[in-house]
Order: sequence, then C-alpha cells, then structure tokens
Amino acid sequence: MARSPAPAPDLFGDPAPTATPAEEAARPLADRLRPRTLDEVVGQDHMLGAEGALSRMLARGSLASLILWGPPGVGKTTIARLLAEAAGLRFTALSAVFSGVADLKRAFDEARARKSNGQGTLLFVDEIHRFNRAQQDGFLPVVEDGTVTLVGATTENPSFALNGALLSRCQVLVLKRLDDAALDLLLARAEAETGRALPLRPEARATLRAMADGDGRYLLNMAEQLSALPDGTAPLDTAALSALLAKRAALYDKDREEHYNLISALHKSMRGSDPDAALYWFARMLTGGEDPRYIARRLTRFAAEDVGMADPRALPLAIAAWETFERMGSPEGELALAQLVVHLATAPKSNAVYAAFGAAMRAAKETGSLMPPKHIVNAPTKLMGELGYGSGYEYDHDAEEGFSGQDYFPEEMRRPVFYRPTDRGAEAAIAERMARWDQLRRKRRRG
Repeated sequence: MARSPAPAPDLFGDPAPTATPAEEAARPLADRLRPRTLDEVVGQDHMLGAEGALSRMLARGSLASLILWGPPGVGKTTIARLLAEAAGLRFTALSAVFSGVADLKRAFDEARARKSNGQGTLLFVDEIHRFNRAQQDGFLPVVEDGTVTLVGATTENPSFALNGALLSRCQVLVLKRLDDAALDLLLARAEAETGRALPLRPEARATLRAMADGDGRYLLNMAEQLSALPDGTAPLDTAALSALLAKRAALYDKDREEHYNLISALHKSMRGSDPDAALYWFARMLTGGEDPRYIARRLTRFAAEDVGMADPRALPLAIAAWETFERMGSPEGELALAQLVVHLATAPKSNAVYAAFGAAMRAAKETGSLMPPKHIVNAPTKLMGELGYGSGYEYDHDAEEGFSGQDYFPEEMRRPVFYRPTDRGAEAAIAERMARWDQLRRKRRRG
C-alpha cells in the first residue's frame, strides 16, 4: 500500500507545500520511503532500540549535540530530522558542500531568535567534515550556550576530520552499514509502495542486496529501476540482473586480430610447457613487427599468473629480462626475452595465486565495506581507543612458533579459503607450512 504524501522540510526546516498526487508519484522511491518515525528506521537498533543511546537521551529529555559517523545511505539525515521532531526542536539543515559563512550566520541568527521565543533548534550539518577548522570553530559558542543542538553527519573518521574542540562538545555515534535483513526489509517496503513484487529470482534478490553494499538509498534506487520494468517481465536471474544494472566492459578493438591471436598462442604454449612452440610464436611476433616491450609486459604477466609461487624466481627474472632489453635494445636485448620465454615454459606452473586473487576480489565486492576486526585496527586517537580499536591484538613474534592464530577477517564474515597451493615446485613447501598453521589455528579455536 502506498503511503500518503507528507511534506518534506526545505533547507531551513520550513514545511514544503503539500504535494499533488502527480508530484508525489514523481518523487524518487527512496524519498517516498523515507521513515516518518524513529521506529521505522532500519539497521540502527544499537542506537534506536529500547536501550539505545538515542532512545535513552529522548527518554531523559536531554538530547546532546551529536556527530553521526557512518557510510552513505544508512539514515543519518533521516535520523537527525526525526530526532528534532521527537525532541520538539525546529529542524534546520545545512550542507557543508554548499554552505558558507553567510549560511552559518543566518542559521545561528535564526536559532537565537527562536531561542528568545522559547523554541529550540536542531542544526543538522551534512558532510560536516568538509568545513575547515575555522568554520568548525564557529560552532563552538552556539553549541556551548545552547543556541543549537548540533547534529553533524560524516562519512569520515571524526578523529581525523573534526577539530578536537568540537569533538569534545559532541557525542560521537557510529551508524552501521545496513545488514542483509535491513536491506531485505527495505525491498519489502519498496514492493509495498509500488504495489508489485520485484521481478527477481531468489538468488538475484540476494545479489541485489549485495550490490547495495549496505547503502539503503542505493538499494532503493536500483529497486526503482526494476519496478519500472514492464508488467509480466520474467523473474531475472543473477546474470540478467547484472546485465541490466551494470555496464558491460568495453570490447577489444578487432582491427589487429592477428596481434591477439599470436600473443594468445605464445601464452598458451608457455602454459602448456612447450618451449619450442613458445619460441616459434615469440619469433613470429618479432618478425611481424611487434614491439618487444609489449611482449615483455605479457611475459611478466605470465610469470605472475601462470608460474606464480611454484617458482617465485620467475617474476623477478621477468623484470630482469625486461630491463635488459631496455638497456641493450634490439636485436641484442631480444635474447634476454627469449631466455625468459624458455624459463617460463619449462618452469613448474601454478595459478593458485591468480585464482586466490580472483576469489578475494569477488568476496570483496560481495561483502562490501565490512570493517576489519577491531583488534587489528590501530587506535591513534582517544576516541578510537574508547571504541575498542586495537584491544586484544596478539603480537605474532611473541607467540609460540611465531604464529598467534588470530582471526583477521571481518567479524560478520565466515573465514574463506582463497589460496590453495599446489604440490608443484616451491609451492609444495608452502603447502606444508600452511597446513601446520591451519593445525595451530584449529587448536587455538578449541581453546
């Protein structure tokens, strides 16, 4: 069921005229679904739940000046607006991106006038970290004398982005990126608002949430695109969803097809451990007028991608052969590249690092902006120390066998395995070490 239209305040908190049905329908979905009460805010129960910091402030009737620190699309602006309503304060909004000294002076003067008439002001400053230090100092007197209750929003670490004097007068509250349950709730609200289910298969629905990376506004913008698809659209799978919402990578220029055919033949001959065929295709490229520097780049890539940790010498040898060519030029320097071709073709092969890196990149995209566990994050400021950064870290050099076995993945993420060394070449010894470390890690977990 669609919500009834509600006027949104303008920049300085004045109600906007009531929207017509056509104007209401034209508003972005994310705007139409903006929460009307604090109970409707999703994903921030640690602040807005029964025992949350903001809930306790409102219950006491003493709302402090705040810095809301969190990623985009988690509700900072909405929370500030609803706090003003719950506390009986006039909501005034500024953006540090678009506002200057004149805007600040106007906001302060209006707040003083309201204060003299018994009306308090909640001054919301978006992107507050973008104000310079002198502008931040301008907030100090009006915060101290109660002219305004300041609520600043920032995506940057307040310890580094804000003046210490301003921080000391505000309470910093950390907003969380929206988790999967919160994002799914937003999708359900979107479907209720539009009156139709999103045309997605279950796995594509999960992919859509992952693409949002904890950003509710971005999720709703994507949902709005999907809701605009014609009625009767078959449910999309993950591939179809990705094709619809993301740009495809540009194709290679086909004007020099032979160039790509020959470099592919060279690459696959080396991967197949055939030095004779590799030398043939290398020679074909040179006689065809190929730039040896291009071949050197591709050989260096092969050393990392296809030989990898099975022969860790391959990558520095590739760089050495490339440098030799740069110093000697053609044709003498081409012999160094030929030697590299033979070395790479006859070396033990492993693409374990290549596969591990690809898996890690996919995991990074799927998990988004999860924070590192606090015990491995340094705490150079008092605030970060109070938030538990660095607490519980164990120095591996002091541990038995030089291995603490601590978990270094985000707390919300199950430990994956990306790198699986082969039993070929130097990787065989690496596999043995990793197996020993895994044994120690399991032993630590058992306690």
